[in-house]
Amino acid sequence: MAIKTVLRMGDPILLMKAAPVEQFDTPELHDLIQNLEDTMLHMNGAGIAAPQIGESVRVVIFGQKDSDERINPRYPDADVVPYTVLINPTLTPVGSEIEKDWEGCLSVPGMRGIVPRHTRLHYKGFDQYGNRIDRLVSGFHARVVQHECDHLDGILYPMRIPDLKDFGYTDVFFPNQDIQDD
Repeated sequence: MAIKTVLRMGDPILLMKAAPVEQFDTPELHDLIQNLEDTMLHMNGAGIAAPQIGESVRVVIFGQKDSDERINPRYPDADVVPYTVLINPTLTPVGSEIEKDWEGCLSVPGMRGIVPRHTRLHYKGFDQYGNRIDRLVSGFHARVVQHECDHLDGILYPMRIPDLKDFGYTDVFFPNQDIQDD
């Protein structure tokens, strides 16, 4: 459909709690998902949430399609996460183990920060057709889901950084790496 402009930190839409999706398998929902996919692929994102393109509804997509074997240039060392459309998600941490790691965001271009996240996660929701999704995940997959679902509650990753010394420009933290954040 179309590559959309990604809203940047400071836009009030990114701070709102998104509304639940009421109807599945509609042309409007399919168009939104296609726009999210086109935008995420264009920007080499690991995921994207509907509020990031100005649609305040509880829809995220993340991961790579099975046929897409390319490595994400923004996260070259990350495990491959299966392509997922996740609507009206609920997240439940599994255990108390927390891991701190670097994150970036399409809505916070050119910056990275160290964010604590649960290492294991149980998430539920629906796909665009209304089929249930129920998964237990860990590692990078769990991190991506938590990051994207935060967008649905008006939370950007810098709000989760406990020490702002661990937040700054990507090219300063990683001067010899070609990590593209915008």
